[in-house]
Amino acid sequence: MGNRILVAGTWDTKTDELGYIRDVIRAQGGEVLAMDVSVLGDPGQPVDIDKHAVAAAAGSSIAAAIAAQDENTAMQIMALGAARLAAGLHAEGRIDGLIVLGGTMGTDLALDLCAALPLGVPKYVVSTVSFSPMLPPERLPADIQMILWAGGLYGLNSICKAALSQAAGAVLGAARAAEPPRRDRPLIGMTSFGKTVLRYMVPLKPALEARGFEVAVFHATGMGGRAFEALAAEGAFAAVMDFAPQEVGNHLFGSAISAGPDRLTAAGRRGIPQIVSIGCHDLVDLVGWHPRPARFADSTFHAHNRILSSVVLRPDERRAVARSLAERLAQARGPVTLLLPQQGAHEWDRPGGPLRDPAALAEFLAELRQACPPQVVLRDLDCHINDPGFADAALAVVDGWITDGTLPRP
Repeated sequence: MGNRILVAGTWDTKTDELGYIRDVIRAQGGEVLAMDVSVLGDPGQPVDIDKHAVAAAAGSSIAAAIAAQDENTAMQIMALGAARLAAGLHAEGRIDGLIVLGGTMGTDLALDLCAALPLGVPKYVVSTVSFSPMLPPERLPADIQMILWAGGLYGLNSICKAALSQAAGAVLGAARAAEPPRRDRPLIGMTSFGKTVLRYMVPLKPALEARGFEVAVFHATGMGGRAFEALAAEGAFAAVMDFAPQEVGNHLFGSAISAGPDRLTAAGRRGIPQIVSIGCHDLVDLVGWHPRPARFADSTFHAHNRILSSVVLRPDERRAVARSLAERLAQARGPVTLLLPQQGAHEWDRPGGPLRDPAALAEFLAELRQACPPQVVLRDLDCHINDPGFADAALAVVDGWITDGTLPRP
């Protein structure tokens, strides 16, 4: 049972608050490993990992951090050291979860510290800037948990204790209940949207599981794509079915719903076999409550709900997406098969659908065929992406890869 929690923060200025977290965890039967990431002061209570050990893990020293005479430089030294130590502690089986406390400085460090631990390790941040737009999505690990440190900037009170005690109980409970990802079956990563838009995962998941694979489907709405790319970069996938690369277009046209500039590249860099398609290539998702960008003022608009809306790209914009997809696939070091459903790429563009535009789809497909590098295998499919024929074609690629040894037989 996971009981040992790493409690990290500046124990010189946050002794009372961090000590309170430690006491709550211990009162619930947990163990604590205390890490001090202070620079100038000394902790008011004994710690297990002192600031000198943290700085040394970064290949530096507290003296060097102070000599920099810059708090940002000093905190980055401590962030690097803390992240390296946390990764080592987890690899050695010495910690089962993490909680970090801080304001903006502590939160900056906390994001690096959390990112050093793999998916499935509970990681909690108690911060005065939780959920703030100051926190860039690309620095948020897929399973990070945050709680606002309300009323707790200086000293303990009943308001901040409510948050601190919740976080302490949550990380201990999560550590006890956590089921880390298994590695007993080869994993296929798939991108998609909800079943009202894309449906191929419904037949594909059981069919792939019957072949001995595990299947993880990622919601390609920015953070989902980031998690997908991060796992691909780690080599977690035996193969990917990246059928909803719409985040490439989102990033290309400046949407806040972005998986970053490296979307559709991590699997290729690792040489992971890829089956790719064009789900929702003609749409750019926008934050529903943000003003619509001026460049899309005259575009066809679709409100999915109050937090997510989409604009339909014009033919020239779709061609730009096609070129961007091809550029990314050209970087792949492993096999790539590109499935091109000629009857549409989401439920709204079926024949008779509200966003149907066969001429624009044909232009997009022509641009993609022309731009694709020769090592990409192109397969035109006379069906819609949500038709059974699309799933059958994807399974045929998988079966071929198993037969020729590209994929290990599960």
